[in-house]
Amino acid sequence: MTVWCWAARRMLRLPEPESRLFQVTPDTQVLSHCYWQPQRDASPTLLALHGLEGSSEAHYMRGLADKALKAGFNAVLLNQRNCGGTERLGPGLYHSGLIDDAAFVIRELAQTDRLARVVVAGYSLGGNLALRLAGTHAPADFPTLKAVCAVSPVLELGECVGALERRSNFAYQWNFVRNLKARMRRKNECFPGRFDLSRLDRIRTVREFDAEYTAPFFGFESAEDYYHRAAALRVVEHIQVPALVITAEDDPFVPVDAFRSAKLTGNPNITVVVTKHGGHCGFLAEPGDEDGDGYWAEARIVEFAQANT
Repeated sequence: MTVWCWAARRMLRLPEPESRLFQVTPDTQVLSHCYWQPQRDASPTLLALHGLEGSSEAHYMRGLADKALKAGFNAVLLNQRNCGGTERLGPGLYHSGLIDDAAFVIRELAQTDRLARVVVAGYSLGGNLALRLAGTHAPADFPTLKAVCAVSPVLELGECVGALERRSNFAYQWNFVRNLKARMRRKNECFPGRFDLSRLDRIRTVREFDAEYTAPFFGFESAEDYYHRAAALRVVEHIQVPALVITAEDDPFVPVDAFRSAKLTGNPNITVVVTKHGGHCGFLAEPGDEDGDGYWAEARIVEFAQANT
């Protein structure tokens, strides 16, 4: 299901989005694609966050936008730094725990657009970000944040990277590393000499990439230190807004054990759904009246958002 949902062609009739840049730091912008209701300030908003090396064009991002629009929501699809062809918009990188950009966007939408009801929904890396955002900040910090949703979140990063290193996951790891390395080369074209690429060709795993680039750039002591400190499992017990977490027992590289942690299941604000099948960011059921095109997790996110806005 992981591969099928990634490769399947989806016929989504979305309107042309508004491309919007957010100045998240003095030297960095991030790009979002926004779909607005006719009266945007009177409508709830779904802020969607993609996974590692994804973008606002990922099938689940557009699928969420389609369902959100039909349910009366605005949809804001946020690209992480450097993703979606935005390497030129800032000199730095992004990582799996960098919640600052989503936090900035929520505040900007409240102050500039007067959007008073926001739900953050993330997939994979984006799911980790959504949960970290809610677990790091009290509701008073973000009064417009009404709920968060996470699908296949990399809840315990070290375990996920370890699972990627299994021989059975070679294709997934190869694809991630290929994309990460290509991004660093594009980054070098925009900011020549900003990063030392002399060892890039020798990198074969996500762990090696993070040890060489991600961890030192953000001041972590090592890749393992980064994985521990950036994982949402460190903060989920502090989540005080309604949260929906969806994962599958057959996810090839997000082990299910973390989702049975008392830190997660013991928080009454969190609803945990563990399905037998679904893969990683898949969750395709038979199409029907209830779920429309069968993308089950997307439908559950919109239902949860409706119930909490």
